[in-house]
Amino acid sequence: MVGNIHSLESFGTVDGPGIRFVIFMQGCPLRCLYCHNPDTWYAKGVAKYQLSPEELLAEVLRYKNFIAKGGVTVTGGEPLLQAEFLTAFFRLCREQGIHTALDTSGYICTPKALEVLQYVDLVLLDIKTIDPELHPRLTAVRLDNTLRFLDELEKRAIPVWIRHVIVPGLTDNDEALNKLAEYISRYETVQKVELLPYHTMGAYKYEAQGLDYKLKDTEPLSAERLANAKDIFKKQGLTV
Repeated sequence: MVGNIHSLESFGTVDGPGIRFVIFMQGCPLRCLYCHNPDTWYAKGVAKYQLSPEELLAEVLRYKNFIAKGGVTVTGGEPLLQAEFLTAFFRLCREQGIHTALDTSGYICTPKALEVLQYVDLVLLDIKTIDPELHPRLTAVRLDNTLRFLDELEKRAIPVWIRHVIVPGLTDNDEALNKLAEYISRYETVQKVELLPYHTMGAYKYEAQGLDYKLKDTEPLSAERLANAKDIFKKQGLTV
């Protein structure tokens, strides 16, 4: 069994606590309008690495001293497209005492995907929007599975950090932000919310791949609007 891996980052500092070894898996069923890694979308023919769980662990162990107070984060793409590989890899990490984090949209909520959770210490759950009508327009998939996945994390008492990208004209809306904050405040397992301002830094990748970047006329989120969003979530008792 091998995993299709897009890229590796040895010293990540924004994908979970501490310094982390970050693994970007290849393939994603979502087509988020603001995605800054469209080169991870397609599952076949473009992976830069094809490694077994043991080979990937060997790569991680080269940096074990540096990530001792952090750990490993697997992101994407959508990592749960390769759930069996992830289960085997995270199990090896657990045997080595390495903290594991999974960054996912929760869209793949199958029994095999849920098996991965037995070896996961933290989930970074990307909630694109709480609006079931906007979600397909924003991502090309339905919202239902993401919320089911959050319910599973609550049931299993797995710590969660919610990630939410705020896009002017789409998700930068006080009513929508209030709804999302109120919704996730019910979950005891949610430890933190990361509110991510929309930016255009990945736009050049679309041109390079001959893809149309549909948000090319959207301005980056202002500092004022980000501060406004943070206040909304804090009022629900959430840590941001």
